[in-house]
Amino acid sequence: MYIDFWTKKYNNCYEQNTGKKVMSMEKVNIDWSNLGFGYIQTKERYVSCYRDGAWDEGVLTGDANIVLNECAGVLQYAQTIFEGLKAYATDGGHIVAFRPDLNGERMEASARRLEMPAFPRERFVEAVTKTVAANRDYVPPYGSGATLYIRPFMFGSNSVIGVKPADEYQFRIFCTPVGPYFKGGAKPLTICVSDFDRAAPHGTGNIKAGLNYAMSLHAIVSAHKNGFDENMYLDPGTRTKVEETGGANFLFVTKDNKIVTPKSDSILPSITRRSLVHVAKEYLGMEVEEREVLFEEVKDFAECGLCGTAAVISPVGKVVDHGREICFPSGMTEMGPVTRKLYDTLTGIQMGEIEAPKGWIHIIE
Repeated sequence: MYIDFWTKKYNNCYEQNTGKKVMSMEKVNIDWSNLGFGYIQTKERYVSCYRDGAWDEGVLTGDANIVLNECAGVLQYAQTIFEGLKAYATDGGHIVAFRPDLNGERMEASARRLEMPAFPRERFVEAVTKTVAANRDYVPPYGSGATLYIRPFMFGSNSVIGVKPADEYQFRIFCTPVGPYFKGGAKPLTICVSDFDRAAPHGTGNIKAGLNYAMSLHAIVSAHKNGFDENMYLDPGTRTKVEETGGANFLFVTKDNKIVTPKSDSILPSITRRSLVHVAKEYLGMEVEEREVLFEEVKDFAECGLCGTAAVISPVGKVVDHGREICFPSGMTEMGPVTRKLYDTLTGIQMGEIEAPKGWIHIIE
């Protein structure tokens, strides 16, 4: 299906490739069971360019390098956004992606906030499909514990010296096989209440912009130096309410088994969290509250988890607030029982072991 794309010419937006390449139908030689969570260059990536007010048709290319002018908008003013999702080999022999339409929707919102042209969500899903299909050899086998991580991203590509949006953009997708985020199982984390703010009031905390993650780097490095796994950020306005970590939403379990998730305009709307909320309500029959969560409530919860694409749920065993320790009854050895049910149910849906809600599983092959 993707045999002759190597012969296309790219109008100065891509490196020109010549010749023909036929995709192998055999898996690459990777030790899937010992794969870490890192970058491995795969065969193809998707690229589409925005110029003169329109996106081009997009192509697959084997060139993993990007050549930019020194004055490119992304380099000068950090005009870049991204997404993250996964493809899986299921129990039924399919290659699937989990809710890519929501990633496309969220990327549209991110683009609007940074004055970038939205890449249409329908094309987003199509581009994800093409990229994964072109790299099918790198999709880890079912039961290996590994997955294919997909990274769509967009950036301002033309020269911009005055503070203004770029006029030209690239939308790209690459993918890489990754092992479990936690080797040997998800052990409960110890996190600290950060002295830094993750986002400004009415800022960009609710979009997936590269600048948000750049702002969190000093805070996470500082946390690691002090022996903590992650940060708990409080709301930037009053610093009395729980928001999220540098890259994940919080999910709490009350002592009477209710699910509570923080609600705020400066929290990134996690697709994993939204999916877990649905699982809790519709699969496990649990009551769910999406509301503001005061930090003073944290000591009263039975379980705590961090929701994100990489690990689905990372259990938290302890929160430290400037020397004051808050230890959850679920302990420091394994996931709490409710968190485990949520994790097992959602991963079962993703892997095809449990029937999925309509539209959640996008079959690629």
